[in-house]
Amino acid sequence: MTSKIGSTVLGHPRIGPNRELKRALESYWAGRSGEADLREVARRLREDTWRGLAEAGLDSVPGNTFSYYDHVLDTAVAFGAVPRRYAELGLGALDTYFAMARGTEAVPPLEMTKWFDTNYHYLVPEIGPDTSFSLTDRTAVEQFREARKLGVETRPVLVGPLTFLLLSKPSEEDFDPLDKLAELTDAYEQLLGELHRAGAQWVQLDEPALAADRTPQELDALRNTYRRLGDLAERPAILTACYFGDPGDALGVLAAAPIEGIALDLVTDPSAQDRVAATPGLRDKTLVAGVIDGRNIWRADLDRCMTAAATLLGSAGEVGIGTSCSLLHVPYDVDAETTLDPQVKPWLSFAAQKVREVVTLGRALREGRDVVESELVEARAAVADRARAERVRDNRVRARLDALRPQDSRRTDYAKRAEAQQKSLRLPPLPTTTIGSFPQTTDVRKARAALRAGRIDAATYRQRMRDEVERVIALQEDIGLDVLVHGEPERNDMVQYFAEQLDGFAATDNGWVQSYGSRCVRPPILFGDVRRPEPMTVEWAAHAQRLTEKPVKGMLTGPVTMLAWSFVRDDQPQADTARQVALAIRDEVRDLEAAGIRVVQVDEPALRELLPLRAEQRPAYLEWAVESFRLATSGIAEATQIHTHLCYSEFGDVIDAIVALDADVTSIEAARSRMEVLADLNEVGFDRGVGPGVYDIHSPRVPDGEEMGELLRAALKAVPADRLWVNPDCGLKTRDYPQVEPALRNMTEAAHRTRP
Repeated sequence: MTSKIGSTVLGHPRIGPNRELKRALESYWAGRSGEADLREVARRLREDTWRGLAEAGLDSVPGNTFSYYDHVLDTAVAFGAVPRRYAELGLGALDTYFAMARGTEAVPPLEMTKWFDTNYHYLVPEIGPDTSFSLTDRTAVEQFREARKLGVETRPVLVGPLTFLLLSKPSEEDFDPLDKLAELTDAYEQLLGELHRAGAQWVQLDEPALAADRTPQELDALRNTYRRLGDLAERPAILTACYFGDPGDALGVLAAAPIEGIALDLVTDPSAQDRVAATPGLRDKTLVAGVIDGRNIWRADLDRCMTAAATLLGSAGEVGIGTSCSLLHVPYDVDAETTLDPQVKPWLSFAAQKVREVVTLGRALREGRDVVESELVEARAAVADRARAERVRDNRVRARLDALRPQDSRRTDYAKRAEAQQKSLRLPPLPTTTIGSFPQTTDVRKARAALRAGRIDAATYRQRMRDEVERVIALQEDIGLDVLVHGEPERNDMVQYFAEQLDGFAATDNGWVQSYGSRCVRPPILFGDVRRPEPMTVEWAAHAQRLTEKPVKGMLTGPVTMLAWSFVRDDQPQADTARQVALAIRDEVRDLEAAGIRVVQVDEPALRELLPLRAEQRPAYLEWAVESFRLATSGIAEATQIHTHLCYSEFGDVIDAIVALDADVTSIEAARSRMEVLADLNEVGFDRGVGPGVYDIHSPRVPDGEEMGELLRAALKAVPADRLWVNPDCGLKTRDYPQVEPALRNMTEAAHRTRP
């Protein structure tokens, strides 16, 4: 008899509570440790996760959620979708995997982009007519057995077949990866059979692609695939997880499929709850009610969550309690925070707390509210305290928003601005620059740690950072870049740095979240109205500008990205929060201009990231996203040049919004996609400056000048030389100088050779 799912989470963080996997990976990549050392760290992390979730009281523990780099890449490797150029490197299995993720000196990595509307990045599988799917890696089975030896029965989690192919890119033009669905389903059938023989009672197939608009043909593909999987004679029970939104018509397809369970996200779009009652076929299935937010960190209103779950009791055979999505997107444990704002801390719930919330609600659903009354009382008090806290509202900020006029978000005509800027900046064709950050050296990191620990004072720290700025400016002068940056040595993160200087934000010490591979971020917590008490970057930019005759860019993070890469308050519309952040940035732009900075870059790499998955919801989002950027960058002279930067997104969906931002220059990720984005820009008549990245900074490889020159020549076919900028794909913070310096010299050489 198949066990009940009961209380569960759809996934769990995997980088380690102290970023153990990050350190092990980087040690292995640097050659300081071997494969056995890396695998031992991974094994301990998996065991700690399984035991911890079981001991916390979950009825069903997710398994196969660990990854050395990315779960989509894991799926590609598991089913043999390894492009020939990697297979022919002659490397071992693990190093071939890392070659796909990070590239080698000989071969670039796979393309990387955002996982739906999150800040997690996945590696994009390449599927073509010659892709041959088969079960070539049995990690899911091995990890199930590994957990069972510890006494923990897990529910293996896999990316669903439809989502996997919808997220893939064709390796050849005019090929649709979905044409390979039947063959891929064969391989899934084999894996399900092996999991069944290993003793797995449930398997979770994640299909978040169902939260986006799907065509009738794609729904037919879903129907046929899950009919095939459901009709297997020997397999575990199947739980199909739909998250990041309402699955729409796909819910009816799954309800009619011969599978046992469906997990629904009831947080992102609570209207999905209404769809349940209107969908026949669910009464004989398990329904996991995702009422605990898997993506944000606010303590749950358990009474409201309980009510939402209880209303589903008559609509399904069994109702379990779960998270809205995997907990991959939140930090491990709020109890690890020792310096977090004491008023804000009780309002928060990280992964460990969310597991407890799920367990509490599960008990309440099964046994009645009385058995968990103390937990409910505590949650009510925290929610009420947050709602009435005076620090959440700032009347000065709200009055300023109320006084805004339409003209506050408008600049003069672009042609006039371009003429004034060229007269001021006197740049050559194909001007060279970087995106902002330079490598954060060991000395820089040690100085920051020493400041936090009180071993040096603020004046000493500032002087060390000024020395680093001077070194970075001298290096750029020597390389021959045209527009320089100060290198951002004083910044810990492009969002956290600003959040720490703005009212309305709180910062964590240990709130790390995986972004991709070993890259982790600590998203700030935006809990209240936002205000800039004083200038944040002017000192550093002005110091850099005094060191050179060349223009230095002021570097800021845009309002949409500040929201996307923070844990944002959920008690007011995001549009209102974005405008508050925009006003703070607007003040900084004007102060930079007053200090003699003639170029200001306001980065919006997350513009595409927050785009709603459903087309009908997109216009409203794009309206406030564009308006907040323009509010931040208006109110300055024509001669002040505004740049923006976007990276690792599929830009076709937001091309019109990129135009509407009205930036003078837009730098954009393009190296991994081989300048594909330029066709989209041309299609909408984009006539501003554009800097398509000519090398990928997320890989350690150093491309030569000819490779970058080839990309520049391709770009010149789409963009005239007087509008084309030359730059890397993104900031250089995560690389080291032995990689960065030769790459920038090669880039500058390529630009000089290519200039008309």
